[in-house]
Amino acid sequence: MGNMFWSRRPDTLTQKFLRVHWGVLLVATLIAVLGTATLYSVAGGSVTPWAEHHALRFLFGLGLVLTMAAVPLRIWIGLAYPVFASALVLLCLVPIVGVETLGARRWLSLGPVGFQPSELMKVALVVALARYYQWLPSERVSRPFWVLLPLLMIAVPVALTLRQPDLGSATLFACVGVGLMGLAGVHWGYAIAAAASIGIGAPLVWNGLYGYQRRRIEVFLDPEKDPLGAGYHITQSKIALGSGGVSGRGYIQGTQSQLDFIPEKHTDFIFTIFAEEWGFAGAAILILLFILLIGMVLRMAHGCRSVFGRLLIGGLALTLFAYAFVNMAMVTGLVPVVGVPLPLFSYGGTAMTTIMVALGLAMSAHVHGQEQVGRPQF
Repeated sequence: MGNMFWSRRPDTLTQKFLRVHWGVLLVATLIAVLGTATLYSVAGGSVTPWAEHHALRFLFGLGLVLTMAAVPLRIWIGLAYPVFASALVLLCLVPIVGVETLGARRWLSLGPVGFQPSELMKVALVVALARYYQWLPSERVSRPFWVLLPLLMIAVPVALTLRQPDLGSATLFACVGVGLMGLAGVHWGYAIAAAASIGIGAPLVWNGLYGYQRRRIEVFLDPEKDPLGAGYHITQSKIALGSGGVSGRGYIQGTQSQLDFIPEKHTDFIFTIFAEEWGFAGAAILILLFILLIGMVLRMAHGCRSVFGRLLIGGLALTLFAYAFVNMAMVTGLVPVVGVPLPLFSYGGTAMTTIMVALGLAMSAHVHGQEQVGRPQF
């Protein structure tokens, strides 16, 4: 049993404000501005129904990031397990009282406000795992029993999310969770064993998939199999990407988007719209902005003295990477369509809140990086 302690007197709000990584917020703002402009284009040159709300949500999120940056790490350590447990309870409630949309039950409704508990879990899982490894002595990190516990913390939300069904979120949980275990120092041999287990269990997983999920994978392997049905999304996306060429068709000039050939063009397939209008050059710039953002977030971990702070930043950077990579790979046909939004760019209140909370937690770890944190109680 240990407790948390601090190596120096608490800083003033002004000192904390001066240590905020403004470069991260600048790049995030650039991405959000491009997203807002694209949503304006998607609506045919109108701020409604998406662009205005997107911009307001991001501005609210910036305030949230700055507020969270002032919160000491000991507060997040104390909240880690309660928030994780709350997210698990909410995931359990989804099949019972959740709202069904497009054949999937993923949302909970609180009056006029709806949200996806799976989005909360994407942050809660990282914070809980970071606390676990802050508590766990380094010599135990790769021992089988102590590897089993975080695997269970990952497996339970994966299983609950697959029931909704939400293959995209389940995939992100698994990838980010296992990636964070690697950052914590778990021996790479476990990753090989896990990959082998997945290969052996693939037939069982296939049999457990819903029909539409199987069709998406089949279409991924053979896009021409059902071009007007399950393959319609990716077929139209590839047409739009190709028509953009090097320099694009011009702002609000994309034929695939303006003629409504692209489904979910304001959410999952918004990268396709941007690439059609601005071409390969514009898409490359956007990708570089995401690489810059993720790289800057990762660099913030170098200044953290605590395991919790370093893993918190590393895990949240992995979350950003997983969001962006899966979305871009999905709309370009590199992975099956799984319904993952592009962070800071796609329309969606829950997704925007999740990303801004992630940036707020990472910023808090950066601002309080020199605070020496002892072992919390398990």
